[in-house]
Amino acid sequence: MTILVTGASGHLGHLVVDALLQRGASASDIIASGRDVAKLSDLADRGVLTARVDFDDPATIAAALDGVDTVLLISTSEPGKRYPGHKNVIDAAVAAGVAKFVYTSLSKATTFDWPLGAEHHATEEALVASGLPTVILRNDWYLENYAAYVQRAAESGVIAAAVGDATVAAAARADYADAAAVALLEDGHLGKVYELAGDVAFSYDDLAAAAAEVLGRDVTYVRLTHDELVAGLKGAGLDEQIAQFVAGLDDGIREGVLSSTDGTLSRLIGRPTTTLVDGLRAAL
Repeated sequence: MTILVTGASGHLGHLVVDALLQRGASASDIIASGRDVAKLSDLADRGVLTARVDFDDPATIAAALDGVDTVLLISTSEPGKRYPGHKNVIDAAVAAGVAKFVYTSLSKATTFDWPLGAEHHATEEALVASGLPTVILRNDWYLENYAAYVQRAAESGVIAAAVGDATVAAAARADYADAAAVALLEDGHLGKVYELAGDVAFSYDDLAAAAAEVLGRDVTYVRLTHDELVAGLKGAGLDEQIAQFVAGLDDGIREGVLSSTDGTLSRLIGRPTTTLVDGLRAAL
């Protein structure tokens, strides 16, 4: 089995390659790909094959898929520009006859309407239409997403957000990466859609308490309205469109898009997910 990991120069992709190796995959059976192969040099030093893949250049995708039977498509990180590149990878995988296609999607991608979900929804629909043998991994928030909140709180003593009393079942990138490795290596996952989340859903009051423990100082969660958050973001230099997009993420969190947790992730990886405090410490 030859596994192509897209986005391997990014945080999640690199961790997936680490997890594959830790779970017994041969380095010579893994192709780590990215736009800049130089950023994959540390993986090449470990015997992992590398390939240049630019989602905007279908020829690079087709070349990387030669002889590949298993693909991990890690969703790209630029909102508003994801879907065309994802579709290019899907089309190339169909042409190459890929036997297993794993995609990292987002919580409730097809059932919850919020700014970050549309391109994941479209990608999942494209995968269904493609006929590829697919595994969908709908990842909740990363604990690492909160590192910037904690860094600001180190100075201000405040975590400010417009999520109300909502909870988030975040897990560490390494937890999601391990789940991707399981889906890539094990049989029995084709056709499955997994909603992946941390074992514990925490509120932003809990986040403030965890930040206080990590920082060794008092930290308070300040509840903002949508409009107050937009005004603050614009005051920090963001334009109206981006400010509304960011505030829209908090709207989705407030409405519960990231709150669900049923232990699926920990069952897949065979261990508890990373705790909030441990995740924050590692991220910082």
